[in-house]
Amino acid sequence: MCKRFHTSTMELSAHFLDELQRHNYVTPTSYLELISTFKNLLRTKRAEVMQLKYRYEVGLEKLQSAADQVATMQVELEALQPQLLVASKEVDEMMVVIERESKEVAATEKVVKEDEAVSNEQAMAAKAIKDECDADLAEATPILQSALDALNTLTPQDISLVKSMKNPPAGVKLVMEAICILKGDYWGPAKKLLGDMRFLQSLHEYNKDNIPLNLITVIRQKYITNPDFVPEKIRTASNAAEGMCKWVCAMDKYDKVAKVVAPKKAKLAEAEGELKIAMDALHIKQAALKEVQDKLAKLEDTLEVDLCSKKLERAEQLIGGLGGEKTRWSEMAFNLGLLYNNLTGDMLISSGIVAYLGAFTSKYRQKWLEMCKAMEIPCSSNMSLTSSLGEPVKIQAWNIAGLPSDIQDTKTFPPPVTLFQQRWPLMIDPQGQANKWVKNMEKANNLHVIKLSDSDFVRTLENCIQFGNPVLLENIGEDLDPILEPLLLKQTFKQGGALCIRLGDSTIEYAPDFRFYITTKLRNPHYLPKISVKVKLSCRAA
Repeated sequence: MCKRFHTSTMELSAHFLDELQRHNYVTPTSYLELISTFKNLLRTKRAEVMQLKYRYEVGLEKLQSAADQVATMQVELEALQPQLLVASKEVDEMMVVIERESKEVAATEKVVKEDEAVSNEQAMAAKAIKDECDADLAEATPILQSALDALNTLTPQDISLVKSMKNPPAGVKLVMEAICILKGDYWGPAKKLLGDMRFLQSLHEYNKDNIPLNLITVIRQKYITNPDFVPEKIRTASNAAEGMCKWVCAMDKYDKVAKVVAPKKAKLAEAEGELKIAMDALHIKQAALKEVQDKLAKLEDTLEVDLCSKKLERAEQLIGGLGGEKTRWSEMAFNLGLLYNNLTGDMLISSGIVAYLGAFTSKYRQKWLEMCKAMEIPCSSNMSLTSSLGEPVKIQAWNIAGLPSDIQDTKTFPPPVTLFQQRWPLMIDPQGQANKWVKNMEKANNLHVIKLSDSDFVRTLENCIQFGNPVLLENIGEDLDPILEPLLLKQTFKQGGALCIRLGDSTIEYAPDFRFYITTKLRNPHYLPKISVKVKLSCRAA
């Protein structure tokens, strides 16, 4: 079939020359372009059509799934139909009850929130008092702990050593007197006190929070103020006496703090008591609130059956509304399947138009559809270039940019062909239609317009190639500047990891977005094969 395209175009070129004296050369380059274009278009369009078909099929599956779910809901509601009849009669009464219960819940919630706020304030006040007590006790606690640690270092042997002293040093006597006073005793029974096996334990368990005022007064007046009653001095007499001396001093300091903290502790106990009463009352009200809320939720649950019925009604409306779409989607999926099978012939004809027929006027553009059908190559019955390769949105944009609107009636219109080829387009444009179209279409992309007669056209071309700006070379004759040959042949190469091209004596980077358009105002130009094989000729003349 490709061979017939090639030979038939050669015959058509001869008629074209005889009737209009216009030259068209059919070269091996055209044949190679046909093969390459066919492969690329077939691969691209097959992927595109298959993706569209898959989308419609997925949409149909979703519609079917929704219909199945509605059918399931219908079965469930049929079982609940008796309840629905009763519920429909009771809905109005129930709404009145719910409204009343909602007001009660709102009032109860308001009271509970107020009580919660009061309880939170009481809790914060109690915490503040507790923090204050802890801060005061923090001063004496390390001293007390140090004294208890000193007592922990003592052993019964140390106490026995003190007891065995027949004539104990003055420091030992002084310490034992202080301990006897704190324990409500005197020096006489001191030895008996030391002989008690629970002596050290009794010091640990001493009721430091309630030391009698008369005893602590004697300790402070007689011992604490005594310059000899210092742990460092007592150590010279006995290590055991030193630990007990520390304990007595700690009791004095702790008592001073305890006297200040005691009223605060009482206030704390009172505050905690009030807080407990408030929290107990709050818990009762919260329980009552939950009971009312549960009652309201139960009433609202009773309405779920009615809501389910309404959901079913809405779902049926949705399925009904999409019924027409289901039919349309099914047809589209079927038609796309047929189109996929016909892509081979459609893309073959489109590739032939792109490769061979751009230079011919509409009168001479062959219809190869019958040839494909004769060779039983699957193709669409209404195949056209615009339907096979065009997109309605793009075609509309082209028309807005100045492309003649009669494209819809022309099956092989040249401008779209320029977008599916491997060579830059050279458009025969005596009326300036292609010129206007390119300028409008590429205006937003910073199009640069040059002529071969411009002194700086090479510099402009180099800049546009580097930055990817489109270029329109207009009003050319029958020859092209040799400096354009690498650009026309797209002789790009890699250099330093970048895509480059050589233009004259300069090597410049080649931007992939670069586009190059060429137009001529000559009505009947004669382009020799050395030029026609490097560009894609396209004609709009009648």
